Amino acid sequence: MMGQYNQTSAKEFVFLGFSKERSTNLCLFAVFFSMYLVTLAGNSLIIMVIRIDGRLSTPMYFFLSNLSFLDICYTTSVVPQLLAHCLTSHKTISFNHCMAQLYISLSLGGIEFILLAAMAYDRYVAVCHPLHYMTIMSKRVCIQIAIMCWMGGFLNALVQTVFTMHLHFCSFSTINHFACELLAVIKVACSDTFVNEIVIVVAGVFVLLIPCVVVMLSYVYIINTILHIHSSEGRHRAFSTCTSHMTVVTLCYGTAIFAYMSPKSNTSPNQDKMVSIFYAVVTPMLNPIIYSLRNKEVKGALAKVLGKGVL
Repeated sequence: MMGQYNQTSAKEFVFLGFSKERSTNLCLFAVFFSMYLVTLAGNSLIIMVIRIDGRLSTPMYFFLSNLSFLDICYTTSVVPQLLAHCLTSHKTISFNHCMAQLYISLSLGGIEFILLAAMAYDRYVAVCHPLHYMTIMSKRVCIQIAIMCWMGGFLNALVQTVFTMHLHFCSFSTINHFACELLAVIKVACSDTFVNEIVIVVAGVFVLLIPCVVVMLSYVYIINTILHIHSSEGRHRAFSTCTSHMTVVTLCYGTAIFAYMSPKSNTSPNQDKMVSIFYAVVTPMLNPIIYSLRNKEVKGALAKVLGKGVL
């Protein structure tokens, strides 16, 4: 049986994409290309402003610049190929390129979940221990936390990609998706995927569930501290520093939980594609908008930088 699998192993995959209609694909190309440009511009602007404005040289904005860089990388790992496939009827990818894309997307997705937990911890220290904030969240500690986030994401992706590469795929495998998304790839395997499903669950605990618990616990303490602040102005100021992060956390974790924790029998391939589009295209575009609109310091720095640019 093993020999049969080796003889018919897939050298490339075919994506079904969104539609076979050329007019529909051209419309999708225009939409995704516009969103991609907004994502690149918005996140690049956030990174530039944080580097230029000395008032934003704090741990919170250090992690925000990491998040913006991460969003640029993540959407770039998916969207250019998506755009190319909108313009052609030959939607294929080699096995090696598919595994590379899978590794990159899993890495960046895992890093984002862990990074959001680190940002929640940063907000916890800032609100609950303001007098010791800069001591606890020193530059060295922030860099160490960021390295841990990136290494955790890379390690998670390596494990899952290696297990996926050991599956056997029949020739002419067709993926009902627009990219090499983990669950979509596993669905077309010809061999048993039980071990891979166990690995996904275990990885979900470490990369998604534990960071989610860290976020929730951080905000339980944050909300409890805010409620004990006597002045309404003080409560508003403390809460306003967390609203942007809370919004981004809701978008990212909510989408991921729906994609990986909901019963697969209740979701269709088209729903899976929409969830992936929301996570890979929409969320990276919205993140800089959320942080710039709901954060007075970022808005002030943006106005300063853009004002100089106009002048």
